[in-house]
Amino acid sequence: MPFYFALLTAAYVLSQFFRSFLPVLTVALERDIGADASDLSTAAGMWFLVFASVQIPVGAALDRIGPRRTASTILAIGGGGGALIFAMAQAPWHISLAMGLIGIGCSPVLMGAYFILARAYPAAQFATLAALILAVGQSGNLAGSLPLALLVEAVGWRAAMLGMAVLSLLIAGGIWRYVVDPPPVEGAPIASLWEVLSIRSVWPVYVLMLVAYAPAGGLRGLWAGPYFAQQYGADARVIGYVTLIMGGAMIAGSLFYGPLDRILGTRKWLNFSGVTVSAILVAMLAFGMPGSMWTAAILFAGVGFALGNYPMIMAHGRAFFPPHMVGRGVSMINFCAMGGVGLAQLVTGRIYRAAEAGSADPFQAIFVFYLVAQVIGLGVYLFVRDRTD
Repeated sequence: MPFYFALLTAAYVLSQFFRSFLPVLTVALERDIGADASDLSTAAGMWFLVFASVQIPVGAALDRIGPRRTASTILAIGGGGGALIFAMAQAPWHISLAMGLIGIGCSPVLMGAYFILARAYPAAQFATLAALILAVGQSGNLAGSLPLALLVEAVGWRAAMLGMAVLSLLIAGGIWRYVVDPPPVEGAPIASLWEVLSIRSVWPVYVLMLVAYAPAGGLRGLWAGPYFAQQYGADARVIGYVTLIMGGAMIAGSLFYGPLDRILGTRKWLNFSGVTVSAILVAMLAFGMPGSMWTAAILFAGVGFALGNYPMIMAHGRAFFPPHMVGRGVSMINFCAMGGVGLAQLVTGRIYRAAEAGSADPFQAIFVFYLVAQVIGLGVYLFVRDRTD
């Protein structure tokens, strides 16, 4: 692969870091600016919702002006600016504002890489290469766990976030300098959003993506912190270990799924099986009442592994789009993934607050929500047509 894929992957490392680092800061943010679990749920939801809301214009920009200008400009302004605001935060709403800006900054980086893959590489290789980029990029998920906890212990969370702002600007500059846009599709019109949505055969993929990534994104991106802190008295370093394990499982899951569609000749049933396993593990968290912290950590990691099928769901949906719709098509699928996590974060934040006020177990209620959402998504996905390249 060309060098610029390393830059796009580095930008995706940032994206994974920013969507998953809040659990490690749970204790510090509550102590320093009074941000409780519900506040952090709102902030995490803002990242995903804003990220999702700009996927449609990002897809149009990829089709019209290419990934180089789209990714570099948005990452510099949103990622760099948002991290700077986070570093200077004095109140919980500042964290939400910063996370929203960072969500904008991260929104084009993975889709930019996938856009180039879809346009410049054989279609049969898409799932494998997409999974490889996803797996490498998820090292940011690992960086947002124990390494971040150790860095915060050494320099404080404000200095750490200031460093992330500088790193965002450096990577954005590299993308501007080195990324090469693929040539346009000759004679093909630019697809409208309505044309993308008119392909009804892909709708069940949208529904599954809406609920499939939410448990992994929500548990790793936020609830691991409050859950292990409140249920088991874990401090920032222990939470770092737990989220490191889950992040590693998510990487392993991405690599596991990558070549399976070519080996087994199916995408639909790989995705159905992965989400089913996740639903079973979430049910165990909801009703099995893990007896030890490390049993719970293993179940969290299992959910992350089972839902490593994000690129496989993306590949299934991408196969329904002709070349001139690829930019908006994959962005629409990503809109469902990130929008689903964002909505789930806002809903689970309110579930947490309502259950706590009613003296119920808020985490059991959150797990039940994730379970029901996945079962509904699986029911709709049963009606999709299997499709490989």
